[in-house]
Amino acid sequence: MLNILSTQNSIANQYIAELRDVNIQKDRMRFRRNLERLGEIFAYEISKTLTYAPVDVETPLGVANTQMLLDQPVLATILRAGLPLHQGLLNVFDHSDSAFIAAYRHTKKSGEFEIHKEYVNTPNLDNKIVIVADPMLATGKSAVLCCKDLLNDYAIRELHIVIAIASEEGIRHVQAFLPKATIWVGAVDNELTSKAYIVPGLGDAGDLAFGNKH
Repeated sequence: MLNILSTQNSIANQYIAELRDVNIQKDRMRFRRNLERLGEIFAYEISKTLTYAPVDVETPLGVANTQMLLDQPVLATILRAGLPLHQGLLNVFDHSDSAFIAAYRHTKKSGEFEIHKEYVNTPNLDNKIVIVADPMLATGKSAVLCCKDLLNDYAIRELHIVIAIASEEGIRHVQAFLPKATIWVGAVDNELTSKAYIVPGLGDAGDLAFGNKH
């Protein structure tokens, strides 16, 4: 299932526009905060799909009946660019456990690139709802690699992938290799360069959030 925020008018479109804006990007804290705010919106939308149970809450004047989330999802992110988006999810699902994955793209002299995964720190994901945050989905290869490894190691009940901006090619790749995953994306762009950059995209989310890589 594919859910695209920008297909409907909401404040999310303003946050996405500011993430793309080359002048607003100069304010690194604002860039991180806009990713965080998108994460909060994604969390709210995902929360509508989860399972709830009735509970009684004692107030100073009586007892109120309400519906409470039955199971907290586990929030996973791909370092380092995914950290602000992950924080937004965590602001809403504030009782959730977190998982962290370190993966990077190594470009060969030929221009081709490989995805390397070096580090995973995760709680037990068996029978859990897992939400993976990765702000940019270009080819989709890193997201698929990381998610397939988690699915091979654990009996995950539901998998959600949260993305700020994706390419059409990246979406197709994820849908082909992770057909049971639910994809939540801010906006989808139709062009991908030969070096796997999304156009118009927004540039390198990790560099804009945390500084240029050496």
